[in-house]
Amino acid sequence: MKRPLQAVLLVLSGVGLLHASLLTDLYLRYVNDWMRPLLIASGAVLLLLGTAEAWSLRRPGRRRETDEDHRHEDRHGDGHDGDGHDHSGVPGVAWLLFLPALSLLFYAPPSLGAYTASRQATKPVVQQDEFDPLPATSPVPLTLRDFTSRVQQDREQAIKGRTVRMTGFVTPGGRGEGWYLTRLLINCCAADAQSVKVRIHGAPAPPADTWVTVEGTWHAGGTLGTSSAPVALDARTVSEVDRPANAYTDALPLSPPR
Repeated sequence: MKRPLQAVLLVLSGVGLLHASLLTDLYLRYVNDWMRPLLIASGAVLLLLGTAEAWSLRRPGRRRETDEDHRHEDRHGDGHDGDGHDHSGVPGVAWLLFLPALSLLFYAPPSLGAYTASRQATKPVVQQDEFDPLPATSPVPLTLRDFTSRVQQDREQAIKGRTVRMTGFVTPGGRGEGWYLTRLLINCCAADAQSVKVRIHGAPAPPADTWVTVEGTWHAGGTLGTSSAPVALDARTVSEVDRPANAYTDALPLSPPR
């Protein structure tokens, strides 16, 4: 890869990062929100490096050096040494770096969804001894993690008989297993994603990856407040909702379904 193309690659990578992290929220498909300043800084550095490289190539002295390099390569076999390999520039595999740079600008891959969640075990429940009282409102807005913890650890069984409302995306279940309301959570980036799932009974499964808000009551089984209790819901209503900007959070359903 010649120097002009290296400059173009640096500029494209910088512009792609700035587009994803500064001008849009596309970065939330791949990393946590606290990484945004680092992405903006990285994009700015790459853009400056690429611009500086392109500017240096325009200088007359630099052009003369480049011409001399080309003449030197011509005299010595076009940059090939005795082992038959080209050592005059960056390896050809560097061309592959154009793919992620261009994808950030023209086709950003979607965030992870049902395909990933269906191949993962559910995130372990964090041990919790005390729970705040549930609000008197009905239905009660809950996150999937809060619902899971209350079903399997709340000895007061405050969730019993209460109608709850949760939001997530659809992950198909196995035959006769209903389907799952799901959230994917990340610590740093999509590579460390873990799933939280609540099995849904009593309602047909919407298409995979559809974001929905489900209202219903706990699906009885085992002993509520212990690990024998199933993390499941008997659905009363299932409403499609918009996909949130940050899909890697287990947020409350703050607004009612449309």
